[in-house]
Amino acid sequence: MVRFITSFFFLVSLGLFFSVYISPEYFPYVGLITLTIPLLLVINAFLFFALLFSKRKLVILPLIALILGWKFVGVTVQVRPVPENPEGLSVLSYNVHMFSYSRNGEDRSTVGQNLIKWLKENPSDIKCFQEFYQDVTTPSRNTIKQLGTEEGYHYSYQIIQGNPRRRSFGMVIFSRYPIVNEGVVLDSRSTNGIIFADIKVEKDTIRIYNAHLESMNIPSEQLNNLDGIKDNYKKTLGRLKRGQVARASQLEVLLEHMENSPYENILVGDFNDVPYSYTYFTLRSKMNNAFEKAGRGFGFTYNKVLFFLRIDNIFYDENIDIQHFKTHREVDYSDHYPISAVFKLNQSQAQDNQGLED
Repeated sequence: MVRFITSFFFLVSLGLFFSVYISPEYFPYVGLITLTIPLLLVINAFLFFALLFSKRKLVILPLIALILGWKFVGVTVQVRPVPENPEGLSVLSYNVHMFSYSRNGEDRSTVGQNLIKWLKENPSDIKCFQEFYQDVTTPSRNTIKQLGTEEGYHYSYQIIQGNPRRRSFGMVIFSRYPIVNEGVVLDSRSTNGIIFADIKVEKDTIRIYNAHLESMNIPSEQLNNLDGIKDNYKKTLGRLKRGQVARASQLEVLLEHMENSPYENILVGDFNDVPYSYTYFTLRSKMNNAFEKAGRGFGFTYNKVLFFLRIDNIFYDENIDIQHFKTHREVDYSDHYPISAVFKLNQSQAQDNQGLED
């Protein structure tokens, strides 16, 4: 029986560890089964120590599984000291939920104003927001003016829905530094999209991507209630499946665009995918992840009943150095927590950009 159990979990572990490299376009439910990877790591660790103390040769199987699965430990949790006064280019990413998130009967307008106040006081050089709401007709909700022009920020705003002269919804990049170019990578005309801005930072120029990949499209009342998820599990699975496939398609568009970028890239946003997904590992194979390189703890970014999800990320190219990463779990104004990072642009980056401009 011990041999069967050990062999079973070994084979299942191998299959799941490599499944993160399989696109959901070919295997739609692959992103759902990979959620069990942390549990498998725990099981293999238990089997390893049990077999080690009993001096069974079978110990080699969970040992191999733990070695192959070690990369998942790093994407799950980080242990490192907090740096003192990190200096460099600071970048903030936040899904602001249209500035209207509320819980426990709290007034939505109060939440929105508190959130705007926090964002104004945040000193980040670059601020990227998803699910951004703009109302030109109401001064208290004219967020472009409050967070941008009044604070001395340049901005690139892509409207997904609405009227630019009245009320609109979309994605935005604010920058203390000049924006020399901007554009749209993906416009889904729903609630998602990808935009970019080329930002002149002293002698450097970098490209910032702000992404909001396909949502799970599960009604918020279900996500706030486990019973709601159970009662509607068939619809929930269907939505999760469609979201997985859509994100894989959107990822292809994004990767092609980034490959043609003339500058070093920083990619931020709400990816609606966990670290054990095809989306995450595909990006991880091409870029560094800020949480893995400079974060600490678990870095959970979802502010609902499924609190153990990290679906907001900051990725960056190899030629950029990271100084610090933080998940702002003290900021409870949205269904996501904001994340931020501090970067240092190296000399080779400056020289490359100078060559492009010459």
